[in-house]
Amino acid sequence: MSEAPEAPFDGPEYCGYTDYVEGVAPDDLPNTGADATGLEREIWDAVYEIEDPEMPVSVVDLGLIYGVGVRETAEGTEATVRMTLTYTGCPARDMLTDDVREAAAGVAGVDDARVELVWSPEWNLSMVTDAGKESLRDFGVSI
Repeated sequence: MSEAPEAPFDGPEYCGYTDYVEGVAPDDLPNTGADATGLEREIWDAVYEIEDPEMPVSVVDLGLIYGVGVRETAEGTEATVRMTLTYTGCPARDMLTDDVREAAAGVAGVDDARVELVWSPEWNLSMVTDAGKESLRDFGVSI
């Protein structure tokens, strides 16, 4: 038998393990990179090939990719992919971020790639592209 708590619960407390940072809400979601050119376009194309592990739908069509950036650094060309997940507790978090990073890093001309995981704006069904919605319907998901 467990012991009764020493003091009654008087409300939530600050969690020292979570640092909430307000993000910049990207315009024009879902973003598919349709206007991208050059190396940025190639990165979008590479990331488009990554599918959600539970459904045969591209992470781009699911609206998980918020943006792709390319910049020159002292070490070479760095690609940054801003992305989110369908929810913060996604069990495929590490797999998806690793897959996206590897896809971007595998593009010729990219020397280093990183993934910036963001939670603002939070993902919702309106971020799924029309092609993504069709793929979800084909998979049997009502959307």
